[in-house]
Amino acid sequence: MKHALMILGFIVFLFSPSYADIYKYTDEDGIICYTDTPLSKNANLVMREKTEAKQSQPNTTRKISQDSTNYHSLVHEKATKYKIDPLLVNAVIKTESNWNEWAISKKGAMGLMQLMPATARELKVSNPFNPEENIEGGVRYLRYLLERFNGDLTLALAAYNAGPTWVEKFGVIPPITETKQYVRKVLSLYNGNTAHPLTELDSAQDKPERVYKVVLKDGTVLFTNSTFLVKNTVGF
Repeated sequence: MKHALMILGFIVFLFSPSYADIYKYTDEDGIICYTDTPLSKNANLVMREKTEAKQSQPNTTRKISQDSTNYHSLVHEKATKYKIDPLLVNAVIKTESNWNEWAISKKGAMGLMQLMPATARELKVSNPFNPEENIEGGVRYLRYLLERFNGDLTLALAAYNAGPTWVEKFGVIPPITETKQYVRKVLSLYNGNTAHPLTELDSAQDKPERVYKVVLKDGTVLFTNSTFLVKNTVGF
């Protein structure tokens, strides 16, 4: 089965404030697709077009602020509910998505706290791009990991990034460079040391991945990081 990730996060930054409705669906090969034209009855609307006619209607979509201001009350509420320090939740969100509620990773993790699809389903998070649902699920999952690893914050954070199975396999932070750097960044932010050395690997990971615009024969527009439709792609 082929696997490719259609990246919605890039669409937000690559277009002006006016953009088309964006739908999400999974095709017969299991590929997650985002498009402005729904090709399946199971397609879900994840972003609505902004137009002058719609400006008078209530806008329930939060503006991407890349800071904690818009989410302070939500973080405090969920952290208190699950008995976790709000500052720790802030550090996780900053590291995971930089406060971008529409963020999608290369592996498919979504939203502020970067929940993987399977984890979101287990946590009953129906819309991972909804800030309240995402933070609720992420904080709840973090509490679960803290209990699973007997309150060891380092191991819990490693498990949040790499998965609990890898942590249990080694008994320490797994020998995965990304996970080691992730734990270091979160703990650095949590302890108040916002600056951390930028390694060559950090720079490579932060470098934007090339995204392709695919125009199908029927005019449907898709955005993807895969080149399997290379004949109809325009890179940017």
